[in-house]
Amino acid sequence: MIEKTYDAAAIEPRIAARWEKADAFKAGAGAKDGADSYSIVIPPPNVTGSLHMGHALNNTLQDILIRTQRMRGKNVLWQPGLDHAGIATQMVVERQMAASRENLTRRELGREAFIERVWTWKGESGGTILGQLRRLGASCDWSRERFTMDEGLSKAVLHVFVELYRKGLIYKDKRLVNWDPKFETAISDLEVENREVDGHMWHFKYPLAGGETYEYVEKDADGNVTLRETRNYISIATTRPETMLGDGAVAVHPDDERYKPIVGKLCEIPVGPKEHRRLIPIITDDYPDPSFGSGAVKITGAHDFNDYQVARRNSIPCYRLMDERAAMRTDGEPYSVAAGRANAIVEAGETPSAVTVDEINLVPDGYRGLDRFAAREKVIAEIDAEGLMITVEDKKIMQPFGDRSGVVVEPMLTDQWFADAKTLAEPAIAAVREGRTKFVPENWSKTYYQWMENIEPWCISRQLWWGHRIPAWYGPDGTIFVEKSEEAAVAAALAHYVTNETITDEDARAMAVDPQKREGFLKRDEDVLDTWFSSALWPFSTLGWPDETKELKAYYPTSALVTGFDIIFFWVARMMMMGLEFMREEPFETVYVHALVRDKNGAKMSKSKGNVIDPLDLIEEFGADALRFTLAIMAAQGRDVKLDPQRIAGYRNFGTKLWNATRFAEMNGAKHGAPLSPESLTQPLNRWILTELSRTIAETDEALAGYRFNDAASTLYRFVWNLFCDWYLELSKPTLSGDDAVAAEEVRHVAGFVLDTVFTLLHPFMPFITEELWQVTVGEATRDTLLCHAAWPQIDFSDAESASDINWLIELVSEIRSVRAEMNVPPGAEAALVAVAPDAETADRLKRHDLQLRRLARLGAVSVAEAAPAQAAQIVVAGATFALPLAGMIDVDAERTRLAKAKKKAEDEIARIDKKLSNERFVANAPDEIVEQEREKREGYRLEVEKLTTALASLG
Repeated sequence: MIEKTYDAAAIEPRIAARWEKADAFKAGAGAKDGADSYSIVIPPPNVTGSLHMGHALNNTLQDILIRTQRMRGKNVLWQPGLDHAGIATQMVVERQMAASRENLTRRELGREAFIERVWTWKGESGGTILGQLRRLGASCDWSRERFTMDEGLSKAVLHVFVELYRKGLIYKDKRLVNWDPKFETAISDLEVENREVDGHMWHFKYPLAGGETYEYVEKDADGNVTLRETRNYISIATTRPETMLGDGAVAVHPDDERYKPIVGKLCEIPVGPKEHRRLIPIITDDYPDPSFGSGAVKITGAHDFNDYQVARRNSIPCYRLMDERAAMRTDGEPYSVAAGRANAIVEAGETPSAVTVDEINLVPDGYRGLDRFAAREKVIAEIDAEGLMITVEDKKIMQPFGDRSGVVVEPMLTDQWFADAKTLAEPAIAAVREGRTKFVPENWSKTYYQWMENIEPWCISRQLWWGHRIPAWYGPDGTIFVEKSEEAAVAAALAHYVTNETITDEDARAMAVDPQKREGFLKRDEDVLDTWFSSALWPFSTLGWPDETKELKAYYPTSALVTGFDIIFFWVARMMMMGLEFMREEPFETVYVHALVRDKNGAKMSKSKGNVIDPLDLIEEFGADALRFTLAIMAAQGRDVKLDPQRIAGYRNFGTKLWNATRFAEMNGAKHGAPLSPESLTQPLNRWILTELSRTIAETDEALAGYRFNDAASTLYRFVWNLFCDWYLELSKPTLSGDDAVAAEEVRHVAGFVLDTVFTLLHPFMPFITEELWQVTVGEATRDTLLCHAAWPQIDFSDAESASDINWLIELVSEIRSVRAEMNVPPGAEAALVAVAPDAETADRLKRHDLQLRRLARLGAVSVAEAAPAQAAQIVVAGATFALPLAGMIDVDAERTRLAKAKKKAEDEIARIDKKLSNERFVANAPDEIVEQEREKREGYRLEVEKLTTALASLG
């Protein structure tokens, strides 16, 4: 006997244990002989991570695909694993050390000991999220869990780095990167959080060299002169005055008439000792916007990404001002010497190498060692004291912060390792353009192209200790040796230095056999690789590559990738590059890009807003199935999920509805597990439900094939709740309690068959409750297989006549119920139904369904008339008109007054919202989610007015 209530908290863990004991999700489990492969690699969550709503949505959608294909008999692999998360993990362990009695820093502990400490932490505390994914019901092959720092993946990373270096696709260079001064490392754009903060825009005068002057003229749009004056300076504006010390030029637009007289002239940076003031050229470039500020832009190539591009185009030196902690540099020659060298570069008109320029420290002696923000205040004060400040504006500015460190990120010119992303991107662009890999929704391919076709070199090095250490060693003269091991690097270095006669062959042989004799001979690069580098290999490294494994042969390329839009650049594109470079084949056929999960008002979830929803809390309260189904039914393509916990409560009720329907069927003798031939059915009701079931399967298959998870879930919801539970079971009650034993037995057989099929169809969405019902509905008997391995249903049956007949009945009863509710007819009152001049088919249906109509619609009489009676609500179903007389059932005048009052109230609300939405200031300044809420409310009131207008018309 099925339990009276479904207890998700008790049943879900028990079902999960059953799956685990049966190895239900191992690669190939449940597959048919010779079946095609279907594989997905999980986007590896950080080893430090905990399940959030984005993970819950992403993995629910993957699991729906995986479970469906497993039930289709495919050879399925869902590959799980974790990312080593360089910065995040290092930060966690460093905090742990600082909070412990040891109170040690990693530098005090030492590199090797610190890395051992991280591995210890990983073994004890890392990977919590994988257990949480199990709780969600993710059916990965957990026996194949991989880690981006495990031995096999580390081998793959080494192989790829060395091969790309030998092909010239990896190199070392001095370029601008995002620098996190707290962690003292380069970080990716994804790890930079741009925030709007209160800031300032300072306007300064840069005096022209030698006191030179020019006529400065401003004109309006019609060409009329609005300002004319003689100036001996050019005005620039900046939000970061401390970077002025490293200016290499001032740029103006080539079409800006105001500055044409001084293009090519020199101006003075108004900072530092006057006797050593630097002169920089005024140049033209398309970057400055003549309509913004003064139209003149200072170019500080070593500390601004836009300036860096201008500097590269115009051979402007890039002077680095700060050290790794974003303090002003203290190294190098005195300022007087450095400034002299910089001025000599301007006079010579030729820019030396980046290495030579980087040696020049242009921080005045009095600024050296200052924090960058302290230096800013000092710069401002000195310029103001000299009378060269024009004005300062208070304004909102966008400022980059490290997402984990919380400090302002500094664009910094540093030595880093780079991958030639432009070359690697070319075949990856072609793969999407030629349709070998498809984006769903397709519009995301435009985002992919936009980034790939404008791609910059990929900075792959990080100044951390936790991660894959770069396999590069430096010889005594700085020559770089890239090899897979230190032994190979030593051999390569000895051969190199013998060849160029730095050492003798005899010395080389001695050093090769005696490690002490080569002590200090080679020094390994301190940096580690960007976490995304190892993640880029994920689709094939997790399958055993570079070894030729049977898993690699079976499951690469993978079938689909499910991911968020924010990592199309950082992960999807790079997997495409690496897959094509090393496997010569795209890593996946389809990239499904899902939207964000937001709060119920459409706002992005964030701790600072206090609107973060923890999926584990939702699972605890409502069960994993309810959360999964909610996420699936709301996952419309291109539309963010606005998650309201009340919706999850509603879909928990859906599970309860299925549970109760199954109990009802059981109490009435439903036959589960028995085959059924739809063609042999004799009862129109049974033929109708099989027709609808066949249609539901086809619609679900089509929706899943198109990655329309919401449509698939909605189709199943409608069939289960509406057609089966509300109508089939209700309409079958007279048969089950009647005298026709054969008809009742057919209903029992059909009810069990339909429920078994429903369990199967719903399983990918709600795996726990369906697996439980699959087992308990056969009583003491056992099923041939777990539901997760049961065959996906295939029914091709249609009885148009039975479907039309039963759907007519359902529509008529529904319309009568709707009118009764809208007109406030007392629930217990029996109404009369009048068919107005019905045709023969309608008259026949009224006769055949008389008892069901009276029972389900609370009708006292069903009659036929040539015209509708007065004060009757009219209904049209299948072209036939029906009337529901209201006189005597309700106070018509009072109801008319009530409806008119409700309509007026709704119309007033529409007018209020229209007034608000017509206010341009409101629309421009209010958060998008608030504006959207108002529009949604307006649509609700519009529909209400429409309904009330119809109801009023019915009263005459």
